[in-house]
Amino acid sequence: MPEVRLVGPNGEQVGVVRIEVALRLAQEADLDLVEVAPNSKPPVVKIMDYGKFKYEAAQKAKEARRNQANTVLKEVRFRLKIEAHDYITKLKRAEGFLQSGDKVKAMILFRGREQSRPEQGVRLLRKFAEDVAEFGTVESNPTIDGRNMVMVIAPHKNKSEVKTEQNAQRAANKEAARSARNGGAPAPEAEAPEAEAATAE
Repeated sequence: MPEVRLVGPNGEQVGVVRIEVALRLAQEADLDLVEVAPNSKPPVVKIMDYGKFKYEAAQKAKEARRNQANTVLKEVRFRLKIEAHDYITKLKRAEGFLQSGDKVKAMILFRGREQSRPEQGVRLLRKFAEDVAEFGTVESNPTIDGRNMVMVIAPHKNKSEVKTEQNAQRAANKEAARSARNGGAPAPEAEAPEAEAATAE
């Protein structure tokens, strides 16, 4: 590897240099020479503090994991002869789960001879899928599982998308409340940069 494409400590493009030159520049800056794109031709190296780089990468990965918020499988159980108001209650609960970014496992519990009428279970689960279609789609079709029949509905939006939207909505609500308190005037924070610019002149 006689030549490398060198990036300086502040992200500036130094250009293609011999590896010895890159190493010398890193030593002079009292920093490390790190290969950041080994498959490029020539490979890309950057002068940086490797310890700090590793720490920041670990922090980013931790933040990404926290924002990922794993999807949970929530369960909604039905009887084959479910009352209309019970069905609506369970439907609303399932819609809430889906809106939060969770999957819903819809389960019909068969009693006695009801097991001989699986087509009624399929009909009920299909109706349920249609009723929640605004919030989720069928991930796995109705299947028999012992004495039960199950179907899984996946949300249209995953947990992290829901979280991002909620945070954006919260920020917008805060801004609207602040604006209302100031009689419709822009928030003081918005004026601060102009004030600084005026004093700079």
